[in-house]
Formats: sequence, C-alpha cells, structure tokens
Amino acid sequence: MSKVVNICIVDDDEIYQFTTLQTLKKLNLEKNIMAFYDGEEACNFLLKHLGDINKLPDVIFLDINMPIMDGFQFMAEYVKIKPKVGKKIIIFMVSSSVDPADIERAKDISDISDYIIKPIKRGELHAIFEKLQREGKI
Repeated sequence: MSKVVNICIVDDDEIYQFTTLQTLKKLNLEKNIMAFYDGEEACNFLLKHLGDINKLPDVIFLDINMPIMDGFQFMAEYVKIKPKVGKKIIIFMVSSSVDPADIERAKDISDISDYIIKPIKRGELHAIFEKLQREGKI
C-alpha cells in the first residue's frame, strides 16, 4: 500500500500512548502517527487543518476519560466540524471502562466505528488495520 495512513492517538495516559505508539510502529503499514493528551488538543489540530486531507487523521483512537475535554465532548465537537473536514475519519473509542453505559453511549454515536477495551493488543491492532485495508477504508 503506497498511501500514508495518518493515525491519531488521543489519550492522557503516557504509558498507554507509548505502548500503542510502539505497537503501531511494528505494523506493516506506511503511516504517520500523532498523539494528543486530551480531546481539546486533538480538536484544535483538526480545526487548524480543516480540509487538508494530507494532515488530518484517517484513524483516531480516542480515550473516554481525559482532562479538559473527554472523548464524548470531543465527539460532540467533531460532529459540528465534520462537514468541513473533507474526508472520512474512522474513530475508535478506546477505554478501560467496561461500564455498559459508556459502551452503549459510544454505540449511539454513529461516527464511532467501534468500542475497544484497553489495552489494545498488537494482534488486535493488526486485525483492525487489515480489515480497514480489505474494505478499502484506508
């Protein structure tokens, strides 16, 4: 695959960010990885690069519980700016929460592709990207 896939990790947990970054680096995929510590940082990045499909993420791994702007607040803002984004962004809600209310709330947001329980294992990430490639989404 020759297209560079822009992957974004939005999570305030430094250890999780580091391990996910290392796992993503090992994937056989041409990629650019960016990381943000809260939803506001990620939202500001999206707003700054609206319409620039080469800089905007193709895939976002979004945590729920973060300071400043949590994952659900980020999604509320994303829905507002989505018409100006210029490309389809695949968003996975990632959390250590197994609370059925969080899972159901995420499922009710049509822009969230799936809810993933932390930690994401290498095989799981590999399967996600294989499926996205097979379906022509990245």
